[in-house]
Amino acid sequence: MSPSASPDPFMQAAIDEARLGLAEGGIPIGSVLVLDRRIIGRGHNRRVQQDSVILHAEMDALERAGRLRARDYRRAVLYTTLSPCPMCSGAALLYKIPRIVIGEHRNFLGAEDLLRSQGVALDILDDPECIHLMKSFINDRPDLWNEDIGV
Repeated sequence: MSPSASPDPFMQAAIDEARLGLAEGGIPIGSVLVLDRRIIGRGHNRRVQQDSVILHAEMDALERAGRLRARDYRRAVLYTTLSPCPMCSGAALLYKIPRIVIGEHRNFLGAEDLLRSQGVALDILDDPECIHLMKSFINDRPDLWNEDIGV
């Protein structure tokens, strides 16, 4: 599939991270943390690459952003190519990130109801490239995908 036609440069950066993760032999999920219209953390699912139990894309982006002040998290926006799982949603809730932009939730529906119940604004883009990346990966590597989501 050709590069995403997503008009949002931050979602495109998350998609680029997802593609990087796939090229490294991992799961194609990417994320960026944005503060004041600037990317301050970027990451991708690195569970396979780092032999980690927690390095989902959102966790990687938060980690790579480094320690922030509480008021900075409260102004940040988290972009992710796939609906965030309960672990990643919990991190967003802990730091009170007010908005999450989600590339797609057709292949996996994370803890969106929990996030909404806590006042987090969710923007679902239904991005064709995000959908294609995950659908293809799940079809090609169902064993690895099931491991990632705890099945």
